[in-house]
Amino acid sequence: MSATRYTYLGPAGTFTEVALRTLPEAGTRELVPVASVPVALDAVRNGEAAGAFVAVENSVEGAVTATSDELVNGTPLMIYREVLLPITFALLVRPGTGLADIKTVTSHPVAQAQLRRWLAANLPDAQWEAASSNAEGARLVQDGRYDAALAGAFAAPLYGLEVLADDIRDAAAPTTRFILVGRPGRVSSATGADKTSMVVWLPDDHPGALLELLQEFAVRGINLMRIESRPTGEGMGSYCFLIDCEGHLSERRVSEALMGLKRICPQVRFLGSYPRADKGVSTPVRPGTSDEAFARASDWLSRCLDGRGEL
Repeated sequence: MSATRYTYLGPAGTFTEVALRTLPEAGTRELVPVASVPVALDAVRNGEAAGAFVAVENSVEGAVTATSDELVNGTPLMIYREVLLPITFALLVRPGTGLADIKTVTSHPVAQAQLRRWLAANLPDAQWEAASSNAEGARLVQDGRYDAALAGAFAAPLYGLEVLADDIRDAAAPTTRFILVGRPGRVSSATGADKTSMVVWLPDDHPGALLELLQEFAVRGINLMRIESRPTGEGMGSYCFLIDCEGHLSERRVSEALMGLKRICPQVRFLGSYPRADKGVSTPVRPGTSDEAFARASDWLSRCLDGRGEL
């Protein structure tokens, strides 16, 4: 395995690359662009890379399903870091192209979903075509395949293009969340502002099945930050759930919640405990759910077993 190689969705000039380069260690790693999220993650599974950096969700369209499905299926992987990147798009064209000249426009499907209203208002007659990434769309415009691409403005000089329109967005403050994924290993130490991720399969389809799962978190005062359902492929109505919660596996409330899930669910895939990107935002630990509260309760139980009770 290359201990210094990170793969990411390429080619050069993607938002993924920009987010990856915000990691402190990025300057000492070999950053390798690849054609898709599955290829990036398979490089980690195959030992060709130490880590893969991929988008997992955005604040407008929601989950990046290619990443979700890769985390659910195949050889287990683990999340070690996350990055939040504000996203705004630019309309990139070959020099001399005007808005009226644009008959075709390309971008990654996730980008197109975030810009539907802008496209309808500004390019209502242009045909949109999917690209494997926004930077790949810019490269295809450079090659003459399409008239315009929706990508980051920083990609324009890389592909000899001009920015015809900038700061394009449908929402006020679009943000994409990226994760650094590697092979399973030792969990990093808690920072006090952490997140834990997992995949949980329901035992069967019965009334209250999802409620039973959620109660494992609720009774321990754990705030869920994200819950996403994905079909298992085993028939209609069969789903698993990707869950992000506040806290670290080393905290009693989190570890006991995962043990509770493992008792009632046929499969639980631990995806990692790692520092939150928004470290300044945290929900206080509710009374009775701190490690100290669990220790006091455990000590009381031991005294009861020894016949010392409330002494």
